[in-house]
Amino acid sequence: MSKEQVLSNARIVLEDRIVNGSVLIRDGRIADISEGTMSTGEDFEGDYLLPGLIELHTDHLEAHYSPRPGVRWLKIAAIQAHDAQVVTSGITTVFDCLRLGSDEDGGFQKGEMRSMADALAQAKTEGRLRADHLIHLRCEVSTSDVLDHYEDFREDPQVRLVSLMDHAPGQRQFQTMEQYTLYYKTKRGLSDEAFAEFVERQQALSARYAAPHRTALAKACAARGITVASHDDATIEHVEESIGYGIRLAEFPTSFEAAEASHRAGLSVLMGAPNIVRGKSHSGNIAARDLAERGVLDVLSSDYVPFSLIHAPFVLADEVEAIDLPQAIAMVTATPARTVGLDDRGRIAVGLRADIARVHRPQGIPVVRSVWREGRRVA
Repeated sequence: MSKEQVLSNARIVLEDRIVNGSVLIRDGRIADISEGTMSTGEDFEGDYLLPGLIELHTDHLEAHYSPRPGVRWLKIAAIQAHDAQVVTSGITTVFDCLRLGSDEDGGFQKGEMRSMADALAQAKTEGRLRADHLIHLRCEVSTSDVLDHYEDFREDPQVRLVSLMDHAPGQRQFQTMEQYTLYYKTKRGLSDEAFAEFVERQQALSARYAAPHRTALAKACAARGITVASHDDATIEHVEESIGYGIRLAEFPTSFEAAEASHRAGLSVLMGAPNIVRGKSHSGNIAARDLAERGVLDVLSSDYVPFSLIHAPFVLADEVEAIDLPQAIAMVTATPARTVGLDDRGRIAVGLRADIARVHRPQGIPVVRSVWREGRRVA
């Protein structure tokens, strides 16, 4: 017997417009969308009915697993805490970032992230999770062991996104030594001599490993149909390199030129939702709002604050004249879904998964009142 439910009297945010009406859910899928007032079903009382948000890049699981330097929390408990926070932020699909490649900035030992992925799979099997969790591997290409770490995931079907990163001085995010000095010398309290030696080591590693590791990882992902992302592209040359690798997602470009070139080439340009909420980058790079005003911002990620993913689209719709709410919501739903090939979600449309969030927003900061994943209420 089919299981049906009706969500009525909602402001339904479609990909191109907002309609007042109701949604019929049957067996976990959207079966019908109708306009007008209804007296049956769960009354949304004029609240927004949004597609469940899709998070492509969050470091938040890592923060739960390693909440203090040297501390490792119980993996299942860390995963559940992370899951609870993303779902109550309206996120129904989350790509959990796992960092591969050991360096002097920390990282994890070989096997540690494999163990985390196994814990994610176990949590799913045991019905502990409310959101749909997939894996995003953040690969530090300038480290000597990143390919060795990747071998642990070569056959893992949970992996749907891989980003290629190089955080060495003079590269991408840290094109200027001023930024790099703040991150590594000032915060660590290194002497001039120790810092100079650290910089020299990182640059040597990048020169030796970055290019061959990018090539090897991009080739491995292409063979499995895994979406590949660039990270912190800064120049036109970086973008051209990304295009050559078959990259579909440009994460956090650090210059207007790189963002615009990526967008023109058909890559989805991703920036952090905290950048939108704060009005600036935490690392001193370009402001995401400026990219939005230029029409070259495609996807938002919560990065390090899960709730920012529901907050930022309303900020954009309020403050950027050329962006309305459906366009802003698409940056956290339809566009990320398309970018990574998830064709069964990301929109309120007949036949798609009933991944839905009820959002109340009289003014200011929105309130996520309830969340459904595949028609089952999870928050």
